[in-house]
Amino acid sequence: MSKVTEKATTKKTATKVSKPKKAAAPLIETVSVASLKKLQELGLDQQLQADFEWCLGSYKYDKNPSGLFEMSARALKVFKEEKAKKTKGVTAKLISDLEKALKQN
Repeated sequence: MSKVTEKATTKKTATKVSKPKKAAAPLIETVSVASLKKLQELGLDQQLQADFEWCLGSYKYDKNPSGLFEMSARALKVFKEEKAKKTKGVTAKLISDLEKALKQN
């Protein structure tokens, strides 16, 4: 073998090291954050807002979503009532996303 061929065969192929992908937030967390934001924007149910904030903080600490499911169910009732009143800002998408997330439970 010639030197050129020898170098080509002994050359190691570079392996591409991929960075670990950041895990997407679970649907219940995403929907809970959106629900809290909408409750704050519309000034609805101050107690529910406070409970949501507490549950989100708790979820970030222990990753137990049970409180988020409970608060999302309460938020769903509030949003359905507001949708019936034709409150501007309460969308059908928000309600369907909440229902979809609650079905995971």
